[in-house]
Amino acid sequence: MSVSVSILGSTGSIGISALRAIRSQGGDFRVHGLSCNRNTALLGEQIEEFRPAVVAVASNEDSGAFCEKLGRRFPEVEFFEGADGVLELARRDVDIVLSAIVGAAGLRPTLEAVPHARRIALANKETLVMAGGLFMNRIRECNVELIPVDSEHSAVFSLLQNLDSSEVERVILTASGGSLRDRSADELGGVSPGEALNHPTWSMGSKITIDSATLMNKGLEVIEAHHLFDMPYDAIDVIIHPESVVHSMVETIDGSLYALLGVPDMALPILNALAYPERRRNPFGRLRLEDLGGLHFKAPDARRYPALALCYGAGRAGGTTPAALNGANETAVGLFLAHKIGFTDIVRLVEEVLALHRQVADPAIDDIFQADAWAREAVQTILRG
Repeated sequence: MSVSVSILGSTGSIGISALRAIRSQGGDFRVHGLSCNRNTALLGEQIEEFRPAVVAVASNEDSGAFCEKLGRRFPEVEFFEGADGVLELARRDVDIVLSAIVGAAGLRPTLEAVPHARRIALANKETLVMAGGLFMNRIRECNVELIPVDSEHSAVFSLLQNLDSSEVERVILTASGGSLRDRSADELGGVSPGEALNHPTWSMGSKITIDSATLMNKGLEVIEAHHLFDMPYDAIDVIIHPESVVHSMVETIDGSLYALLGVPDMALPILNALAYPERRRNPFGRLRLEDLGGLHFKAPDARRYPALALCYGAGRAGGTTPAALNGANETAVGLFLAHKIGFTDIVRLVEEVLALHRQVADPAIDDIFQADAWAREAVQTILRG
């Protein structure tokens, strides 16, 4: 019997890699549901190949015509439109839901999916950044497996399998340093979106690539690791590792460092999350240490990467502060990509928004979404002066 999988965000970089992983395993995994935002051309190709039972298109401007057209072509497929349609897909019972929608838009569908899945394979870090406490409680209440997909958290998850929690001193998340890692802080003011999107190692979506350049992505992953592994922030460190083959490390109380190395291909941690606890043979390449020429590590420069300290601060503050941080960052990144602000304005705007934020210490889900909406508007208000 094949394992049924629904992919929330199938046309993004994680979704595409997930379908590569599923394809590599013959018929062991069966695609039950697919959702996308607006890339309906690619979604149509995915439907043709994988023949899911359920499909949802989030973008209201595209979903109606697309679903009508494809509904005639694939009458056996059930189509849903708009954001509510994605929620309906998330509520369909399935073995595994891969949460791969980028940004805050992925939070509600992931929450909705929990009672309807045996396992959540989590690539949407904003679920834990914005609503970590609520989400982890829901996971426990529904007795659902939670397996991380981010390469760093996948590595830590694997390393911790053979260690007792009392033996762990700290977790070390590795960061590539992003597309601008060889530029000093003084050289960042005039960086264009095209330059910032030219990542040297990973092929990711535009938002995550910009977050990698600011190191905001790694800061969000620190908050994610805090919730995933129940680790205090003082026990989570970040280190720059340009080669991106050491995916993360765990240090034990005796000073030993355990590292997970592998090729930088997201299909591998995705397959691990789908097949856990098995390890599956795959065609994603093998790491040849003799070809690397060396591995390099350095501490992140706080002046060059101010986003990292903001994320630690927001995580420690808790409540609605991480949601405000994320909402402000998503908005600022969008403005940068639209050539409306400069690269260094991204983190500056996030910092100003956090200074204005009035935290709700023990938020309900509505408080979290209100903080997110407020932060997005606050960015615009600051720009208007």
